[in-house]
Amino acid sequence: MADRLALIAAGGTGGHMFPAQALAEMLLAKGWRVKLSTDDRGARYAGGFPAGVQRAVVRSATTARGGLAGKLTAPLKIAAGVIAARADFRRDRPSVVIGFGGYPTIPALSAARTMRLPCMIHEQNGVMGRVNRIFAPRVRRVACGTWPADLPDGVRGVHTGNPVRAAVLDRAGAPYAAPGQGDLHLLVIGGSQGARVLSDLVPAAIAALPQKIRARLRVSHQARAEDADRVTAAYADAGVAADVQPFFADVPDRLARAQLVVSRAGASSIADITVIGRPAILIPYAAATGDHQTANARALAEAGAALLRAESELDASGLTRDIGAILTDPARAAAMAAASLKLGRPDAASRLYDLVTEIAA
Repeated sequence: MADRLALIAAGGTGGHMFPAQALAEMLLAKGWRVKLSTDDRGARYAGGFPAGVQRAVVRSATTARGGLAGKLTAPLKIAAGVIAARADFRRDRPSVVIGFGGYPTIPALSAARTMRLPCMIHEQNGVMGRVNRIFAPRVRRVACGTWPADLPDGVRGVHTGNPVRAAVLDRAGAPYAAPGQGDLHLLVIGGSQGARVLSDLVPAAIAALPQKIRARLRVSHQARAEDADRVTAAYADAGVAADVQPFFADVPDRLARAQLVVSRAGASSIADITVIGRPAILIPYAAATGDHQTANARALAEAGAALLRAESELDASGLTRDIGAILTDPARAAAMAAASLKLGRPDAASRLYDLVTEIAA
């Protein structure tokens, strides 16, 4: 197996990179060689990949943004990336190419297609992204992290779930401490995009909670760097102990401690929440393509694992009501945690690995 090479293409956001990392960890454990193909933006999330993963930063672009100049030069950048990927594949031929979405996957998947290499994609969200939608009819397998998934006509998907990193699996099913008389841990995570609304509303909502709840709260709040000072000050003014950072490297540990999570509804965040099993208030990112975050959150809301709140209808007073209702009702919080855990797929990486080996054979 040591001569088998898996080329993983992913980029853009943690939503693409985290499940890619989980598959890379499993492939290495099974004796494969692994290469990661990403862009400069995706490389920021590659620090957690195992040291055994080779990394390559590719040239790519999107015609969806960047102004007229960006739209005109995008095809040339993509073509250059495809040529470079083909040259790399000739030097070290992959046994399989797996795309996780984002425009940096275009060169690798295009090169794989032209060289007739086995290739597949993994779509994390309930609504397929632009790049994956283009390639879905042209690859051998389409793995779906969220189910049901909106797929192109004629495309059949396989529900694998969204793979989670080893650090999350280490805390899978960690016992839930329902809110009682001690500290109340609240985790606020906003993903790599669109976290500002949480920085605007959550501190204000918490400030309106009864003092006896605020005194027991221990808040971990992921906020953009430019918002961190004002968010920290808002919690301090409310008399709430809070740790505010742009990025938490120990999210699994904070999830395991949490009595409640307030989060965007990115696919990777939901996968982490359900594998560990925690009650949540989910606020989908209103600008997400195809409103895919609402699709991601729907199953949790229907199962009673989370409250789903549309950003357009959200205000601080409503969030105060929701947070207070869960943190003052231990039975309800415990039931939500149990429902969340039932939706988790800790074996998602293994299911995805089975598809990889199937098409590589």
